Amino acid sequence: MTPSLPDSRTTVPVVTIPELVSPAGMKKSAEAFSKYDAEEDISEKMPQLGQLMAANFRNGCCSEKMVKKRLPILQWLPSYERQFFVEDLVAGLTVGLTVIPQGIAYAVVAGLEPQYGLYSAFMGCFVYALFGSCKDVTIGPTAIMSLMVQVHVANLGPAFAILSAFLVGCVVLGLGLLNLGFLVQFISMPVTAGFTSAAAITIASGQVKSLLGLPGQSNEFLDSWENVFHNIHLTRLWDTVLGVATIVILLAMMQLKNLTGRWKAAGKYLSLSRNALVVIGGTVLAYLLSMGGETPFLLTGNVTSGLPSFQPPPFSTVVNNQTYSFSEMVSELGSSVIALPLIAILESIAIAKAFSKGKTIDATQEMIALGICNILGSFVSSMPVTGSFTRSAVNNNSGVRTPAGGITTGLVVLLALGLLASTFYYIPKAVLAAVIIAAMFFMVEFHAAAEIWRTKKIDIIPFLATLISCLLLGLEYGMLVGIGVNMCFVLYLTSRPKIHHRIQRVHNSDLLIVTPDQSLVYSSAEYLKYHVIKLSAKSGHHVQLVVLDGSTVSYIDSTVAKILASIVEDLRLQDRSVVFWNWQRSVQNTACRLDQELFVPLFHRGETLDELVKQLDNRIEA
Repeated sequence: MTPSLPDSRTTVPVVTIPELVSPAGMKKSAEAFSKYDAEEDISEKMPQLGQLMAANFRNGCCSEKMVKKRLPILQWLPSYERQFFVEDLVAGLTVGLTVIPQGIAYAVVAGLEPQYGLYSAFMGCFVYALFGSCKDVTIGPTAIMSLMVQVHVANLGPAFAILSAFLVGCVVLGLGLLNLGFLVQFISMPVTAGFTSAAAITIASGQVKSLLGLPGQSNEFLDSWENVFHNIHLTRLWDTVLGVATIVILLAMMQLKNLTGRWKAAGKYLSLSRNALVVIGGTVLAYLLSMGGETPFLLTGNVTSGLPSFQPPPFSTVVNNQTYSFSEMVSELGSSVIALPLIAILESIAIAKAFSKGKTIDATQEMIALGICNILGSFVSSMPVTGSFTRSAVNNNSGVRTPAGGITTGLVVLLALGLLASTFYYIPKAVLAAVIIAAMFFMVEFHAAAEIWRTKKIDIIPFLATLISCLLLGLEYGMLVGIGVNMCFVLYLTSRPKIHHRIQRVHNSDLLIVTPDQSLVYSSAEYLKYHVIKLSAKSGHHVQLVVLDGSTVSYIDSTVAKILASIVEDLRLQDRSVVFWNWQRSVQNTACRLDQELFVPLFHRGETLDELVKQLDNRIEA
């Protein structure tokens, strides 16, 4: 409770501002106010975490409302209509035809065998149908997650990718249950745009070798181009022709969605199915040529057929006759144990918000769903997965009505694994590279860079810092650099509040009014003191009272409270008094807990400076 002023009905002697400025007057005022406020409660109440958790458990965790919130299928399934089935079926089939070639391609990006991309593409569809809250989101392998996995598993085998999926799921689920999704809010739009653009450039660069039929395994930006220039003389003509032609066809087919008239529906679905169609076309071409004894293209090769076994993720493994324990595997995964969950959350929630169409997105539920998708996915040899913007857009454009569309997508992937795996042998690598490169064209966020420059030019710095760092240092370190640069901007703003000041004459007294424009934390404390003392010294001897207007200050910490006390003492050395005017109660209590005798008589409230001066002149009780 904030100390209050004496009641206006009390008869009080007049104490003028010159008297108030004198040491004797200050002591008299302090003693007077301390007498009135000695019994005021300014203690800081600590939250009772045990009682809070128990109350939440009793009132929410087991209620019907909470169960439906955590199992969204219980909300949409009872109202499911018959006509929804056909729309969900069509959307699921369309997404399935998209995820099969993408899954195979992203497995290659991750440095894994092609079947692991399909292993990663079905479990998330089934789980999200139960726990997901956005009908459009599809969970599965993505380009960025695959690239980040590749850095750690390219030379260590699939066991590390599978364990990574399990750990990502555990971290994401834990963050969701603890409501810590706000952590991704520290990744700003410029940093996200720079990261996404750098990832797209890196992924596309890593596929140039396959597009040209060159040898090499590099997927990092610099290493990829070094490999290309080193082996450019080994370029395979027909792989290059096929790859470039596939990119042109894919870009042309994208425009079919703009057809009008009677061809509108056909153009829409041809555009949505373009990835599957070019992969099927390339596979048929390679198969027919192989039947004639010709093999002009590098092929994907053998893909293990059949469904993956359901078993726990590997907590130990053997690579090149070296046994890795669980702790050693986690050590090898390094910073990706933290980076991958954050990227997964960022992608998935951003996609859910993009397709929410004005509805509120429960970020906690999305994190819980994503965490369970990764945990259960690791039991079927999945690599880390998250929401895919491309496939979610296909899902939305196909007219999906409920998350049940994901069940159809998962079934399509399972059928492909069981019946079509042998045909994947003939998929040309150049076609898969073309599918990835064509997709990356639209992930480089040129429009975001233009928006940033138009809106706030200084924000282009974290964008460029993230982009360049990701390209040169890798995605994880680049993301940290971008966040660090952005946080420097935030810290600078909090440490350099704008301080407005003016000298105003009230009742024959000149007042220096100093107003910081934001809350004050430790980094801004000395800056505030420097300016207050400097402004006071420059104001002249005719100014005897400094008014610190705290109307815009909602928070201070212990460092600021200590500095405010030192400001009072330093102004006394200048024979000036100070008054804290219109500070919020919580701020007053923080200062009073440091030194109640000093601060209690200095806090005043009032709508105008006239009222403040009247209080100082007429309402200080002896």
